Amino acid sequence: MTRSRYHARAGGMALPVILIILAVMLLGSVYLLKSVHSTALTTGNLAYDTTLSREADLGLHTAFAWLSQTAQTNKAALNQDDATNGYVSTWDAASQPRDGAFWTGSRTIDGDDGTRIEYVIHRLCASAGSYSGANRCMQTAANTATAGSTVALGDSLASDAPSYAGTPQLHYVITARITGGRGANVTNQMIVLIGA
Repeated sequence: MTRSRYHARAGGMALPVILIILAVMLLGSVYLLKSVHSTALTTGNLAYDTTLSREADLGLHTAFAWLSQTAQTNKAALNQDDATNGYVSTWDAASQPRDGAFWTGSRTIDGDDGTRIEYVIHRLCASAGSYSGANRCMQTAANTATAGSTVALGDSLASDAPSYAGTPQLHYVITARITGGRGANVTNQMIVLIGA
């Protein structure tokens, strides 16, 4: 008789343990489903942002093509604003892409699927006009070194020798933004150096 009472007591302990294990498995499966759902949403959002970013790059490429063509054919035109092409010859360091004033003079083009891409080109100069003289512009000296050498042929290594590297390269910032149908916003920027 003692033996059968032991088995009855042992059988009664197994049921609560199994119920606890089943409850833990049920909660685990609910959290697993929620995790899969949120991962799918996140992946979809990232793919949508990537698509918008690729479309915003169309604005960057369009602006760069105009800037490059204008620099080759009529460099003096880059000294003044050109709102029809989204070009601003000055840069306000306090202005940010999230500010409305930043986009003054911008141009809007049509993208794929009926989207609208807005871009603006800023020359990194304090004022309009030529880069030389009193105008303060962000410039980089042209690199004339060849074959990995930091000193061009005929230049001096003396510390007090004047160093002229030719005409400087001016900095331009191209900014493009696109607003998606689901409220997503993507802003891309590109810095271009063009000889003055």
